[in-house]
Parts: sequence; structure tokens; C-alpha cells
Amino acid sequence: MAERDIITMRQEELKHLHVIRKVLEKRLKQEEAGKLIGLSSRQIRRKQKRVEIEGDQGIIHKSRGKPSHNAKSEELKGKVRQIYREKYWDFGPTLASEKLEELDKIKVGRETLRNWLIASGDWKKHKKVKKHLKWRERKHYFGEMLQGDGSHHDWFEGRGPKCVLMGFIDDATGEVFARFYGYEGTIPVMDLTKKYIRKYGIPMSFYMDNHSTYRSQGKPTIEDELAGKRPLSQFERAAKDIGIRVIHARSPQAKGRIERLFKTFQDRVIKEMRLAEVNSKREGNIFLRGYLPKYNKRFRVEASKNTDMHRPLESVINLDEQLCIKTERTVRNDYTVAHNGKLYQIMSNTKAKKVIIEERVSGRMMINGNGLYLTHKGIENRPRKKSEKKLRIKQQRVSQDDMHPWKKWIERGYPQNPSYAQRKKKEAKKKEKRLLLVH
Repeated sequence: MAERDIITMRQEELKHLHVIRKVLEKRLKQEEAGKLIGLSSRQIRRKQKRVEIEGDQGIIHKSRGKPSHNAKSEELKGKVRQIYREKYWDFGPTLASEKLEELDKIKVGRETLRNWLIASGDWKKHKKVKKHLKWRERKHYFGEMLQGDGSHHDWFEGRGPKCVLMGFIDDATGEVFARFYGYEGTIPVMDLTKKYIRKYGIPMSFYMDNHSTYRSQGKPTIEDELAGKRPLSQFERAAKDIGIRVIHARSPQAKGRIERLFKTFQDRVIKEMRLAEVNSKREGNIFLRGYLPKYNKRFRVEASKNTDMHRPLESVINLDEQLCIKTERTVRNDYTVAHNGKLYQIMSNTKAKKVIIEERVSGRMMINGNGLYLTHKGIENRPRKKSEKKLRIKQQRVSQDDMHPWKKWIERGYPQNPSYAQRKKKEAKKKEKRLLLVH
């Protein structure tokens, strides 16, 4: 029995063969056949000629089953896999392909590398679970709104102390500005804001979450409730003084741009810093100065409207005076002010009954009275209260007299009060006499 030739074809090729057969049978014109399968008349004639000469297998592409001219050698595959396992074992295929080209001078496409790693078992496919979220359009102008937050993470992977990456991302363009700080608080976010303003200008608004740093957790007073106001945090007060609106998000998804940025940075930046041997907060900030411009150049998008909404920093605005923690304190009769458990002596001649203590980003403390900055000095030895003084004198007297009456009673096992002990002793004797009379 003669063996039959078996030709394996794709569905698309079977469709093309069916149409070409109609053309060969003169039941369909070449132009009509081209419209049916989306090919030009020239391609239809070429396929028709091949089918006439070679039969049905002429419809199959000639490169089927042959290696590509751009195929990588097995030696290169093995070398790339070895480098990946030694240096980039936890890198994703996209970042790994970038580092291979940048550091190892080996150019491999990310999808090619992904397929190699999946085939060798070094990478697994990740199925993304899509959530139903309402899409929000980007803002139209650069500087119209900044999304801000802090990310707590082991950024140096144990090589240095844990810290917080605090950052801003422009909603319209995706421009990123960030720095490392020891904690997420008022002073760090004010320092970040000051550095951002000096570089770009004053933005129109901030979009932040409800962290106590960005939104006051205090309850409004009766006066605030009557006026329809709520207490402001130090950051909100400073932003209001400069003319920046602070908007609070009701969920993490609402400010998803900054959340996704931190997720990306926790994957890419920590690996970039590992390769650059960054081990401290100071080194991390130096690294970000060089890294962020390259990141923004690659991932920044153009705003829908070409207008920069940042206001220039005017000379009348002193950022050091505005971006600081301000606390009101009462001046005592001896011209001292108490703040954070410490006492400060005002040296300047002033009639102010109330002063504003400013804790600057730089670490300096200033005392403002009626618009003037007052000279002051800290008092190291704070005077004791009278009650503390009396207690100290009493303790000294007791230590001098070792034969104090109450000590004798303690040695005999009685309570410290002698009258109480004597009364108990008499009661015990009376009870003993009653028992003797009964018997």
C-alpha cells in the first residue's frame, strides 16, 4: 500500500488554499479573491503559481520548520542563563535584558529572554488578576496636581538601616521626584516639598492619603464646628500659606499612580542600588539624583496641554519660614518659654505675651514674637518645684536618723504605724483572756 503524504497546515493556510482553488477553477477572479483574504492581486498570482507547480503544499511558507537567520546560538543561551543565575536571579526579564545590554554588553530582547528563562525553569509566568476599577483621566497640565506618599521598605536589603522613600509624581506627565528619609513625618515631607519647589516651582495641588502627617486627626473645637472648619495638620497649614491645595484620597486605588510607582521602584530601584553598591540613606539620595533624570526621560509622557502650571517662587515667599512646624507658646513672667520638655530664656526685650516657636527643616529652632525673631538660649538646669524640694529634705532627715521609731516596728514585723500595732496587740491579749475564761 502506497504511503500518503501528510501535509500539516494552519487554519489560515487552509483558508487561503480554498480561495486559490476557486481561482484555479475559474470560479473566482483574482481581485475578488484578494479582497476575501486581505491580499493584493500580485500576492494572489504568486500563490496561484506555486499551487499549480507544487500542489497543495505550495501554499505553505518556505521558512516553515527552518531556523531563523537571527536565531541565537545555544552557546549564547547558556552564557546568558549562567549570568542571570549569578547576578540577576530575582530580576524580571525586562530589567534583566536592560542590565545585560548595559553592563554585560549582551543584547537580547526581553521576550526572547523571557522564553529562554521559562524554558529553563528560571522564570514562571505570572497571571495578572484584573480588578474592576473606574478609570480616571489624567490631569491636563504639568504641575496641576502631584500625587505624594511614602513607601516603607527594606530598600538596601539589609546592607544599611531601613528607611522611607518619599516621593511626588506629576499626574499629567508622570514626572517623578523622590528622596530617602529616616521616617515618614512632617519634617521630611516639608523638606521634600521645599526641594521640589526650588527645582520646578509651586504646584497647584497635592493629592495625599489620610496619614496623620498629611491630615490632622484632632477633633474640631466648638468654634471650628460653628465656622464649618476642621483642624489642619502642620503640612496642610504650610501648604495653605504657600497657596497649594491639599486633596485627600479616600482609598489607595484613588492615587494609584504613586502606588504603582513605589511597586515598580521596589522591584527595579533596589536592584539598581544593589549593582551600584548603595548601602546608606545618604548614598541612596546621591544615587537618585543620577537615576531619576534617566527614569523620567524614559517613562515621562507629554501632557495633553502644553502649559506648565507651576508658579515661580516669588521673593516674598520664604520657604524656610513657611515650611516648618509652628507652635504657639505663652511667655512666662520671667521671660521663659517651655517647649518639648525644655525651658528657653528669651534674651530680647519684648512685650509679647504669646510667641510662635518654629522648628525648621534644617534643625534650627526660632522664636517669633509679634513678627520679630527673638534671641534666646536654653536653660540646662531647670529649677525644682517646692514639692520636690520638700521630699528631698525629708529623705535626707530620715537617712540621718537610723533609730527612727517606725524602723523599730518594721524590724519586729509590725506595720509602720506604731499606734496601729499597739491596738492589735491589746486586742490579741483580750481574745486570749476570753479563751482562758471559757475553758
